[in-house]
Amino acid sequence: MSDAPLHVLAVVGSLNKVSNTRFIVNYIAEKLRASGATVDVLDLLNEPLALFNPDHSHAGEEFPQLKARVDRADVFLLGTPDYHGSISSTMKNFLDHFWHEFAGKLFATIVASHEKGLTVTDQLRTVARQCYAWSLPYGFSFADKVDVKDQVIVNDQLKGRLEMMIHDIRVYGELLARQRRADLAGHNPTFMARWRKS
Repeated sequence: MSDAPLHVLAVVGSLNKVSNTRFIVNYIAEKLRASGATVDVLDLLNEPLALFNPDHSHAGEEFPQLKARVDRADVFLLGTPDYHGSISSTMKNFLDHFWHEFAGKLFATIVASHEKGLTVTDQLRTVARQCYAWSLPYGFSFADKVDVKDQVIVNDQLKGRLEMMIHDIRVYGELLARQRRADLAGHNPTFMARWRKS
């Protein structure tokens, strides 16, 4: 479907050592790998990111490596718990480090929530929109101990929704990646024109 393999950066925005958010992100990552995508998992528990400071964060010693991982991605699979109806501070901090790098790419959102995660999903979509990225027209949310218990998916309907998301990440991720590459290489008056290298 594409002239290059789909590259996904999966970001785990939970700092719990035993986390169903991490479990679901890794579950999707393995399924995407099995379907031919390349997946890079950024687990912010194991790879902590210093609090964003616009005065010096981009000059940090580790920032170029992280930026290269973000630049390579066609799709961002973002997993976060719902904290007071908002994304985790860990996820917000990751997102704050970037802007132009998200343009023209796809966001797919995973939210662990007992309240359907609607406001959290909306916040992630807002970030996508503000950064000229695309987002799937739905988010994926689940409840601990109801849908996922002890790192096992116990809700069959949830498995079906996961399969739908995995499919849609592949299909729409590849379509958008191909169009993004064409827009960057072309001369048409597309919104991606501002990111063309002169």
